[in-house]
Amino acid sequence: MIKVLFFIKGENISGFSISGHANYDDYGKDVVCAAVTSAALMAANTITEIIKADAEASSADGSIKLTVKDGSDTAQTVLRGFKLHIKELAKEYPGTIKVIYGGVK
Repeated sequence: MIKVLFFIKGENISGFSISGHANYDDYGKDVVCAAVTSAALMAANTITEIIKADAEASSADGSIKLTVKDGSDTAQTVLRGFKLHIKELAKEYPGTIKVIYGGVK
């Protein structure tokens, strides 16, 4: 199962961390893993490279993490869109994605 942890700070999303595998299909053919990875990279790259928000992104060993250090409204819009996308994927592919909300990171 893919675990998507959203870091929450007050009313804002301050980032996310993704780990695990959907096990929906064989490695390299898993559309759920591909969809989550693509969406996460799009969100992280938009926030760090296009918006240029004060943020840190990293990926290693099949995990992705983004931490936004400022409360940019534009970054919040991207993060809310990413959260909605992940929640819809979780509905579409039950048992493959777990959405978790946590404290400040």
